[in-house]
Amino acid sequence: MPTSPVATPAVTRGSGLPPSLTPTLLDRLTARVAAAADAAKVTINAPYTGGPLADLPVSTPSDVETAFARARRAQETWAATPIRERKKILLRFHDLVLQRQDEALDLMQAESGKTRRDAFLEVTDIAITTRYYARSAAQLLAPRRRRGAIPLLTHTTELRHPKGVVAVISPWNYPLSMAAGDAIPALVAGNAVVQKPDTQTALTALWALDLMREAGLPADVWQMVIGRGSSIGGVLMDNADYMMFTGSTATGRKIARDAGERLIGSSLELGGKNAMLVLDDADIARAADGAIDACFPSTGQLCVSIERIYVAEEIFDAFVAEFVARTNALRLGAAYDYSADVGCLTNTSQLDTVTAHVDDAVAKGATVLAGGRARPELGPLFYEPTILTGVTPDMTLHDRETFGPVVSIYPYRDTDEAVAGQCHALRPQRQRLDPQRRQGAGRRGTPARRNRQRERGVRRGVGKHRRPDGRHGRFRARPSPRCRRHPQVHRAPNRCPPTAPRLLPALRCLARDLVFHPDRSAEVPQAHRLPLKPARTAAKEEQQR
Repeated sequence: MPTSPVATPAVTRGSGLPPSLTPTLLDRLTARVAAAADAAKVTINAPYTGGPLADLPVSTPSDVETAFARARRAQETWAATPIRERKKILLRFHDLVLQRQDEALDLMQAESGKTRRDAFLEVTDIAITTRYYARSAAQLLAPRRRRGAIPLLTHTTELRHPKGVVAVISPWNYPLSMAAGDAIPALVAGNAVVQKPDTQTALTALWALDLMREAGLPADVWQMVIGRGSSIGGVLMDNADYMMFTGSTATGRKIARDAGERLIGSSLELGGKNAMLVLDDADIARAADGAIDACFPSTGQLCVSIERIYVAEEIFDAFVAEFVARTNALRLGAAYDYSADVGCLTNTSQLDTVTAHVDDAVAKGATVLAGGRARPELGPLFYEPTILTGVTPDMTLHDRETFGPVVSIYPYRDTDEAVAGQCHALRPQRQRLDPQRRQGAGRRGTPARRNRQRERGVRRGVGKHRRPDGRHGRFRARPSPRCRRHPQVHRAPNRCPPTAPRLLPALRCLARDLVFHPDRSAEVPQAHRLPLKPARTAAKEEQQR
């Protein structure tokens, strides 16, 4: 892949870090860790250069127990704090984040290796999240009247109480959005938070904690512990009143089991192998731009990053050519400004995973259309944005999450099969999972599948018809209010249509059928007939008279 010139980053001489990351700042952040004074230290390295960034104290299980004890005492006072006071703290934090955003951008880049643009998206995300909860907290937490067990005689009031102490385990790929973004709603609801950020990007989480305390958050309401999950993860689960986890699927399964045994709530955001569908009527240039933004943000280290693209055969060659050209034009580099489009991976294990997946696919017959190799001359963890085709189910890349700048492209013939996940490379798996399809079910599939497609806004002829509101499928003109016989029924996605409101239209249709057929009209007495004749039919009968 051709390499564009990369701007030289402004760094502190001899350290490889931007000037804003002074020793004083780093020492103040590391002092926020809930650990003993004589705790062991762990060194984190800067991904851009591989050099040391900071030494963090490591929390022991007893340190975590102490943090929970302090958090429970502080939570009682914090829960009694009026919402308007919590709101003021959040709004001050919002202002501080925007005022010191350059400091946050330098810190995120230094410890995660992402580009300036990707780091800026995290700053805007936290600013928007903080302002939303500050403005909405009073309404969201207000008591609500509900219908009582005996109407008119009893009533019920729904009250919202804090959970207590919420444990948050945040990942390394989005150190500000995932750390502060999960803690903010818990704090505004009156909970205390004990958080374990990933060690590699703990400085950014500690920076958010430092700003929150400067904004007025009481001490001990939000605390940080540092350590490996195998060491302090069990203590976090044993003491938490609610668990928020973002990370691997394997760890998520274990946390779900433990939370179920303790009968506490949990929220799990796990990995995936996300796909993008390019239809035959798509604007190729815009689709390629969208694919760039979907596949390579934060160097592909994003839980919702696209790792598979299914393209209609009619435009497959044109789309691939455009996508490859735009990928080759991306600028790789380590720059503390906006000159680079793609940064580096965050740690060595991620580089090893990406390299192993690509090498395995190539060895088994896949074709590399762009990228496909590491770039050690730019830095120890740089890997080119990579596009492959010809990926088959026997390759690790096919169904394992890569979590890197790697995407595989597949052609498809039929839109319905692409939506159902039955593209060429997935056909053997789909046949094993769907016996009815294997036995020769109709091209439109089962009623359940058609219902799922309707809920997603997908119809037959999806490439031929477009709705004005942007959804796919045939557009049917909305009837005027005068033509409506009954009010529309709105339902949420993934809900079965309600049956009760459909009873009245069915009865009306039956009555109309009896009225308009003379040989059956005697079955319905005149006094019980419904006045459902259309206006034009009534006028025609008047003329005949």
